[in-house]
Amino acid sequence: MTFVEGFLTPVPTANKDMYKKHAEEAVPLFQNLGATRFVEAWGDDVPEGKTNDLKKAVDLKDDETVLFSWLEYPDKATRDAANEKMMNDPNASEMMKSMPFDGSRMIFAGFDSFVDVGDGNGTGYIDGYVLPVPAENRHAYKDMATKAAAVFQDYGALRIVEAWGEDTPDGEKTDYNRATLRKDGERVVYSWVEWPSKEARDTAWPKLMEDERMKPDFENMPFDGQRMMWGGFAPILDTKA
Repeated sequence: MTFVEGFLTPVPTANKDMYKKHAEEAVPLFQNLGATRFVEAWGDDVPEGKTNDLKKAVDLKDDETVLFSWLEYPDKATRDAANEKMMNDPNASEMMKSMPFDGSRMIFAGFDSFVDVGDGNGTGYIDGYVLPVPAENRHAYKDMATKAAAVFQDYGALRIVEAWGEDTPDGEKTDYNRATLRKDGERVVYSWVEWPSKEARDTAWPKLMEDERMKPDFENMPFDGQRMMWGGFAPILDTKA
């Protein structure tokens, strides 16, 4: 299944157009390295959490916006080879020097998709999630997520992806492990739901909350919902569009 390089990035809000241009210029580089899709999504509805959230994850400043972005590769080997080549590519080095954001607070990691339902053609809005899941609960979580994906599709979602953390390195300032308050024996899951528009997403959510199939079984939850982070994002770049 698809291997995902998932990012959380703090970008000065005033640099939105500059960041979009920077990302667009990177598209040929990633495509030549084997990436099959590149999505950059601008934070639009990102709530603050009691324990953690996507803003705290990147130490977001008042004048910044958090982005939820990802690269898709056909497999981990292709992604690993791409990263190795980038380390030695002078064009990539030049792009890194001109980043319109604080790269030291950008979080990135590799995830192996283990739920991938639907087709993202026509994506106009994204719900993004990051959460810690005990490794021993992988199958229980996958089963729960697969059933939930079918319900999301019933209410208009185009695609649902759940990706299991395979390569989540520690960072100097920020990383997924600290962001999710990950404990020993847990893995980070990076997931998203693609919608045709924000309106479709906003219309669907009240119905989803009332659907009996989505009622949580708190006694058998395969993860700690208190440490799940989420938000709504508007795509500013999608090579599948």
